Amino acid sequence: MARHKVIVKRLAAIHDLGSMDVLCTDKTGTLTEARIRLVKEVTLAGAPAQRVLDLSWLNSNFESGLRSPLDDAILDHAPAAQSAAVRAGWTKIDEVPFDFERRRVSVLIEKDNRRLLVVKGAPEDVLKLSTHYEETSADDAHPLDAAARARAKATFDDLSQDGFRVLGVAWRRVDANHTHADVHDESELVFAGFAAFLDPPKASAGRTIAALSQAGVAVKVLTGDNELVTQHVCRELGIPVTGLLTGSELPTMSDEALSARVRTTNLFCRVTPAQKSRILLSLKRLGHVVGFIGDGINDAPSLHNADVGISVDSAVDVAKDAADIILLDRDLGVLMEGVAEGRRTFGNIMKYIMMGTSSNFGNMLSMAGGILILPFLPMKPLQILLNNLLYDLSELPIPLDEVDPEQIAGPPHWEIAFVQRFMLLFGPISSLFDFLTFAILILLFHADEKMFQTGWFIESLAAQVLVIFVIRTRRNPLRSKPSRLLTISSLGIVGVALLLPYSPLAPWLGFVALPASFLLAIAGLVVAYLCLAEGAKRWFYARQHRRMVEKSA
Repeated sequence: MARHKVIVKRLAAIHDLGSMDVLCTDKTGTLTEARIRLVKEVTLAGAPAQRVLDLSWLNSNFESGLRSPLDDAILDHAPAAQSAAVRAGWTKIDEVPFDFERRRVSVLIEKDNRRLLVVKGAPEDVLKLSTHYEETSADDAHPLDAAARARAKATFDDLSQDGFRVLGVAWRRVDANHTHADVHDESELVFAGFAAFLDPPKASAGRTIAALSQAGVAVKVLTGDNELVTQHVCRELGIPVTGLLTGSELPTMSDEALSARVRTTNLFCRVTPAQKSRILLSLKRLGHVVGFIGDGINDAPSLHNADVGISVDSAVDVAKDAADIILLDRDLGVLMEGVAEGRRTFGNIMKYIMMGTSSNFGNMLSMAGGILILPFLPMKPLQILLNNLLYDLSELPIPLDEVDPEQIAGPPHWEIAFVQRFMLLFGPISSLFDFLTFAILILLFHADEKMFQTGWFIESLAAQVLVIFVIRTRRNPLRSKPSRLLTISSLGIVGVALLLPYSPLAPWLGFVALPASFLLAIAGLVVAYLCLAEGAKRWFYARQHRRMVEKSA
């Protein structure tokens, strides 16, 4: 993952990333290039307006709170000489910082004993607080009547439909003795106009979202921008909009109503950080494994609430601390690699769990049955420990094993009942061949204690090691190629087990040399066991498929 520019802070997050079936993301930086530029400033009616830039620059320049990329774009847009001219003579008195509920910031500034409150924020909110508007200059103010508001809405909608992010800019003159600014001052404003920004869509985002969709991951956009801008970006990227919900609708919806809407909605616009968290929790209540990409201070609760929180290296420290995964490059394509890696990891973990539970359950049954029918221990404690050690060594390369494409085609989910059913089927099959080995040793070879323990040690180890080639895939094991390391380790451990009774360690381990005829019989039993295990596997997965179909129906 590090080679793919992904830092994993919580190891289990790799599994969560593979199981993720819903990814919630902001628009900026994931669907767009995050290279925001201020491209035009216009009046309420859409005419060019230098004064909008001047007021915007003063607001952003004196703002001391959390700066946004829009502030940087405003400050970078004006030439240095022009900025100095605008700045000349103005001093800051006070400020009403930005917050996500008001969606605006106000600064109280003074020049030549003239004090202004300059407001910049979401156009619809700024317009609601305005009673007048400028036509050509500050001295040319007109009442903001219904006709003017209709023109303002038309201009705003036109800019939004063309893909521009828009800020509304307004001002208000206050008394010279007005020394403190608060939210109550944000009223009876004079609307100056709109500042329009362009953030071009990211060319790779559409392809990546389509690939995520094919992989069973639904992408939902949670943004503070308005719906017209977001829909424009989606059209540019070829992303189908299956449903739209705005932040203004959420307060009136119950949790049950929201759960019904989030199933099909993939665009959530003008939402606050608190509303993002509510949407995430609603998705989780529906049983989804949810990922969330966030980089701001107010994204920390959503990063905590998500099953896998994802942030970027350029994010604020609070967001990076809350995240499980850090992207060094803000690109959804990197996430696609992580999803595939998470699913491969989950698949290999399941191989070990299914093999370990079934073989251990079978060995327990065999040991318990052997103790009941034999006058001696079926295997000595030292031999049991050695058997387990060699078995574990043979399976060390499982994390590097190949995984069938169909196993990573969709999000996997942990199901304990699935493991139990698998164990209850394959454990007794393993015990059946252990008891057949017991019968051959006692009835055909009249084995004493040491020969019995040696024979069962070899059969038990060979069977439980080689069955990995059956269990590791749902396909025909001859058509699903295991990793070279797994093949070498498994066959190598079986070879070690066969050689131990003939090595100098045999007396110390309690082993004796076995006749060739018995080894041939063991080989036949192991082959028969693997064939029966393959048949049982096909039946098991066919039955599992029918169960899933019936459940989904």
